[in-house]
Amino acid sequence: MRFQFDPRKNREVRRRHGISLEEVREIFDQAHLLDRKSDDPEQFRAIGWAGGRLCSVIFEIRKDSYGEYYHLITAWIATRQEQDAYAEQI
Repeated sequence: MRFQFDPRKNREVRRRHGISLEEVREIFDQAHLLDRKSDDPEQFRAIGWAGGRLCSVIFEIRKDSYGEYYHLITAWIATRQEQDAYAEQI
């Protein structure tokens, strides 16, 4: 699985939310909750563990000449509602 993100956005997410886009890639290596966040553009939310914390990440599935990759947009420490949804589903 390939990932891509804007390095400037990564620094901003880390500063604002205490978790980096680099760290949340870990979510996709284990059981995680996935849902659709928006339709235009088509974005998804994954909730799972990264850096020992339950986190959420918003991403898009994009394609290039090498195939599909996940473009990570933003991430944060999971809210109480997201924690509850994860606990119910996983």
